[in-house]
Amino acid sequence: MAKLNAKDFIASLNEMSLLEIKELVDAMKEEYGIDPTAVAVAAGPVAAGEAADDNATVTVTLKEAGATKVQVIKVIRDITGLGLMESKAIADNGGAIKENISKDEANDIKAKLEEAGATVEIA
Repeated sequence: MAKLNAKDFIASLNEMSLLEIKELVDAMKEEYGIDPTAVAVAAGPVAAGEAADDNATVTVTLKEAGATKVQVIKVIRDITGLGLMESKAIADNGGAIKENISKDEANDIKAKLEEAGATVEIA
């Protein structure tokens, strides 16, 4: 098994459900005789402030489809999985494309829509 560094370990924790994390904590208690929750509580406020910035969610909103509306509709369909009529309605009227997503995913979506000619806002 490959050795994990702290960054990889934290990244894997971000992918776990709360139940999986609880099982990990219980296994650490059993295997090593330590209670990692005591350490987490002591380090909690600092770590929570850092994590809040990394895990903040945003919404991608279409402001205007621009001159190449057909291309924008195609991109909206690819991103959202919506049908043609729903995607066209968003392209015509603007509105939220995706909500409660990571900043990285939002930036990727924004780049795709802007490449198609749309005006996009991330909030």
